[in-house]
Amino acid sequence: MTRDELLDLYRKSGALLEGHFRLTSGLHSPGYLQSALVLQHPQHAEVLGRALGDRVRDLRPTVVLSPALGGVVIGQEVARALGVRAIFVERQDGALTLRRGFVIADNDRVLVVEDVLTTGGSTRETMQVARASGGHVVGAASMVDRSGGKIDLGVPLVSLLDVDLPTFEPDTCPLCAQGLPVIKPGSRPVAV
Repeated sequence: MTRDELLDLYRKSGALLEGHFRLTSGLHSPGYLQSALVLQHPQHAEVLGRALGDRVRDLRPTVVLSPALGGVVIGQEVARALGVRAIFVERQDGALTLRRGFVIADNDRVLVVEDVLTTGGSTRETMQVARASGGHVVGAASMVDRSGGKIDLGVPLVSLLDVDLPTFEPDTCPLCAQGLPVIKPGSRPVAV
């Protein structure tokens, strides 16, 4: 899948949003990528998962670990493409944790898969859970890296689409200065 094909898929799905958004990181942005609108179509999820899986196959993961909620669907599809387990972490008392009987073994090679990276915060936190559980993090993958390739996770990072959507601290946000109302999309409350 090419960059243009993925952008076109986001546009056709109504998932490339323009406006004034408050991201989970607390930053503001004029653009938002609502991956759930793309991934609601199983055929799109399968194609995207296979494309990501093909790009990370050489890392030889034994398990895909994703942060809930945004990474679960694409993580499942990447794991399917690689023929490995798909598990996820979820928030409990404000911190990501393994639940539901999921286990990472000492010999597991963990690939962290997310839908969209902005600051890398959820991915880093997911990597910490994997390491604390004894796993070896071999890489990270996302459908979209909206940092424009600026994120360094200390492991190989593969994305299908690199975009550089601007982000602003709330107190220096030009959209706020214009008086535009801010919208909080996504599944998680804003970081404080």
